[in-house]
Amino acid sequence: MALATDTLKAGLLGYGYAGATFHAPLIRAVPGLDPTHFASRQPDAIRADFPDAAIHDDPAAVLGDPSVDLVVVATPNATHFPLAQAALRAGKSVVVDKPFTLDLAEARALIALAEETGGQLTVFHNRRWDSDFRTVRKAVDAGLVGMPAHLEIHFDRFRPQVRDRWRESGGPGGGVWFDLGPHLADQALLLMGLPLHVTASLALQREGARSDDWAHVVLGFEGDRRAILHASMLVAGGVPRFIVHGTAGSAVKQGMDVQEGQLLAGMAPGAPGWGIDPDPLVIYNAEGQASRVPAEPGDQREFYRLVVEAMRGRAPNPVPPIQSLAVMAVIEAAQQSAAEGRTVDLPLTEAERQAWAASFRD
Repeated sequence: MALATDTLKAGLLGYGYAGATFHAPLIRAVPGLDPTHFASRQPDAIRADFPDAAIHDDPAAVLGDPSVDLVVVATPNATHFPLAQAALRAGKSVVVDKPFTLDLAEARALIALAEETGGQLTVFHNRRWDSDFRTVRKAVDAGLVGMPAHLEIHFDRFRPQVRDRWRESGGPGGGVWFDLGPHLADQALLLMGLPLHVTASLALQREGARSDDWAHVVLGFEGDRRAILHASMLVAGGVPRFIVHGTAGSAVKQGMDVQEGQLLAGMAPGAPGWGIDPDPLVIYNAEGQASRVPAEPGDQREFYRLVVEAMRGRAPNPVPPIQSLAVMAVIEAAQQSAAEGRTVDLPLTEAERQAWAASFRD
């Protein structure tokens, strides 16, 4: 659905960590998109940040408002499917925070509904526009490491105390794999393509943990290439963010993108210094000699800028639903692998694999 109005109005469902820290500031920083409507149980927090916004208790009030062009689902993971489904049926374009849904069946149902209603559907894979990933991807695309044979991506934190929040409650959609796994899987698929199979181990390492706080997932590709996706809540430091070993050399990115920290510190997206990463990518050639490549700047505003362009019919969807479906296939296969203690084939049909490949050519 292409819209030609000067400013598109966004309605945010949820104003917890994702909505308040990422979505609302990024939307406000993008020309042509205005966060005007909210549904949340935290009206005071919203009013402090957006004094002129329309604030509701019930998401249905946002979905039923004809002035709302885009609905952003930034609620707990278990609610993503029903809220996105209702938004599509209300004729809205929809952004769903990651993870897309709880399982592949829900993801497929939303994609089918979007095709039926003609609504734009996309998933907030914002880490595509992180400095670390952009830098690594540019080096891989330039052939600096040759054909990647071994990839490691870490998303580690040091949070030794279990917190009282839904992400760690042990309920559906909780745990570190559902929280950080979508970022890791999305980046791995963009760098290596679709895997053939998935082998995973999930653990609860912290005292009092009710959901997984450690995840180690190995993706297997054609030619016995491998990608290791790792997330933990007990890592104080010392682990590179990205490691790529290929036929022509290696690449190591130590530091992580700074945008989340900047947002938490109250920096407005686009302010001086926004997304500037001082940590270079280190490239090792065939002789083991090291060279440093300056990091690309990160800018997660690009996601919403492209959403606006797509809604106006001037650009493709920045994250086509089939790409998010492939991420969910990795998430689901890893869960099954960890539960059953075996390697699991990636649960995509041949038609879905072909659609995934075609989405990068369109």
